[in-house]
Amino acid sequence: MFERIVSQTAVLSGKPCIRGTRISVAFILELIASGASISDIAQAYPQLTVSDVEEALRFASFSLGHETMFTVAIDNANTGVSA
Repeated sequence: MFERIVSQTAVLSGKPCIRGTRISVAFILELIASGASISDIAQAYPQLTVSDVEEALRFASFSLGHETMFTVAIDNANTGVSA
């Protein structure tokens, strides 16, 4: 599904990155959030293609769309931890 996105514990502690680089999906999202366009990113980082950046965005969208959130109540009275 995502041929260019890899996650290896030896690279950036397992953060999803573009294959063959140390550029994380999170970093690409930060650049986009700062106002950079896809072509701006591909020009600034010659090891990336426009397709790499687009796949990183699709990966982020897919990941967030399949995320599950849980609310957990913690009872500190029985843990020996004081607030």
